[in-house]
Amino acid sequence: MNNICHKAYKSLNEEESRMKISIFGLGYVGCVSLGCLAQNGFDVIGIDVNRSKVYLVNQGLATIVEKDIDKIIRDQHALGRITATTDHYQAVQTSDMSIICVGTPSTERGSLNLEYIYTSARQIGEAIRDKNSHHIVVIRSTVLPGTNHRLGEIIAEASGKKRNKGFSVVSNPEFLREGSAVEDYYNPPFTLIGTDSPQAANVMRNVYEKVNGEFVESDILTAEVIKYVNNSYHALKVTFANEVGNICKKLGVDSREVMRVFCLDRQLNISPYYFKPGFAYGGSCLPKDLKALKTLALDHAMTSPVLESIEASNQNHIAMATELIKSKGGKKVGILGVAFKEGTDDLRYSPIIKVIEDLLPEGYEIKAHDHFVQQALLIGANREYIEQNLPVLPGILTQEEDEIYAWADTVVLNRKENAYMELPDRFPNIQFIDLVGTGSALRENYEGICW
Repeated sequence: MNNICHKAYKSLNEEESRMKISIFGLGYVGCVSLGCLAQNGFDVIGIDVNRSKVYLVNQGLATIVEKDIDKIIRDQHALGRITATTDHYQAVQTSDMSIICVGTPSTERGSLNLEYIYTSARQIGEAIRDKNSHHIVVIRSTVLPGTNHRLGEIIAEASGKKRNKGFSVVSNPEFLREGSAVEDYYNPPFTLIGTDSPQAANVMRNVYEKVNGEFVESDILTAEVIKYVNNSYHALKVTFANEVGNICKKLGVDSREVMRVFCLDRQLNISPYYFKPGFAYGGSCLPKDLKALKTLALDHAMTSPVLESIEASNQNHIAMATELIKSKGGKKVGILGVAFKEGTDDLRYSPIIKVIEDLLPEGYEIKAHDHFVQQALLIGANREYIEQNLPVLPGILTQEEDEIYAWADTVVLNRKENAYMELPDRFPNIQFIDLVGTGSALRENYEGICW
């Protein structure tokens, strides 16, 4: 076990073995990290090109206005655990880990300016060139997917060392809110790290030993993209609630009470239930009720851009599935599952019906199997829907599933069954398109719609 791992696993109460951490950037995230890491028992040195920030830290003062951080910086500086410098070389040379917290401002195109990130990487690489011990580099700044990989290349070039030999790179996104950043640091929803180094992962687990919440390890790209997904969803929630509020006000309904009741539903509304990438929504309820809410807004001369965009996005997803099927080349398409979701025979607004409607006029032959639909094909609402929307469906449906495998060039999985996981291996000459996430292993003849 190398020097840094040995240090990481010693007790932090042993003065001589305290891990030393350097932090690039003394802005919001950097200042909070500086204070909280020191309070957790580490020796921390802040690095910034801004001499005023360095001066403040060395006087025991915080560089930001944030609840509790001023006292933490003052107390930890008095204990000798916090210093700051403009000399990145010396700071990296005398530390075991460097955490990058520099800014990533937006460009005019809406992308990120990663200049400060890459500059920090070069500085770290130059500083560890002559170090004998392993150095861990942690990306705390919000960055684009692929930055971790590029950072490793820059450090390797500047240091002459190989990734995971002389250094490791970890993606560790922060989830800090202004006004409650210290509270958020110690009580995050989870601590997430993405790295290709088991050694670095173990050290990071030790670094966050005194932080509450689950410690989660993921692949690097997931760790890099999650912050964008989180914040985009938060923005969506705000605008969704505001659009609901506007409609409710026009109707004389208390929107605060509506959303309070909405949030009581932890089975569907506030849950992982619908957050599963896959095929489009369908059925009799979602399309109908969404349309009704949009109509209520229009009846009161109101625009609701978020609500109005939902169905357009759903139709776009159906079109993507159709194009994915076409991309496989074969004209014989088998479909497993035609109801709008598994466990039902309801065909109303089933998105796969739209796919079939779009493929048939272009010369595609289609066979489909769904044992739920077979049992009730010509009864009630299903019969009426088929007659009005897809009268050719009875001729498309097959009684035997194996008939599809013996005939099709491409098979579309639109129902999740454990047995379907083995299909790409059983039939290597068939192209499989997965719309529902069957759990099949990646194969040359397998592709998911969102993965």
